[in-house]
Amino acid sequence: MNNIQALPGAFPLHEDRNFISESEWVIFKLLCRPIDAIADDNPEELSAATGHQVTKERCGELIRIVRIHQLSGLGSWISRLFAEAGLSDTDVRTLPADEITARVNTKAGYNICNEATTRALAALQLQWKGEEAEG
Repeated sequence: MNNIQALPGAFPLHEDRNFISESEWVIFKLLCRPIDAIADDNPEELSAATGHQVTKERCGELIRIVRIHQLSGLGSWISRLFAEAGLSDTDVRTLPADEITARVNTKAGYNICNEATTRALAALQLQWKGEEAEG
């Protein structure tokens, strides 16, 4: 169970926000594919299923967002930022928290994530390691 919430001064890691455009939502709805169900899809095959209306690159990013969002304590907002910075769910679990937040800040061109965010992410990573040890 997640016990890390927004710490004072930290990016709200748990917050959810919409991460697909309306047109993407319509395409996936017409395909009867809930966005949460694409975690195990292949980007090329998913793009082909959309008639290439959603590019392979965007499908890969969407898949990464969904996979990252499955980590306890992370909302879709930060999951999108991590994926846009080129990170995968494995990266988020295993890379040092300061490297992850630096990548997000570099991609954005300004500091979205500060030291409090880095500490909160590091605490989540410890929690995930504990969950893996239990599982």
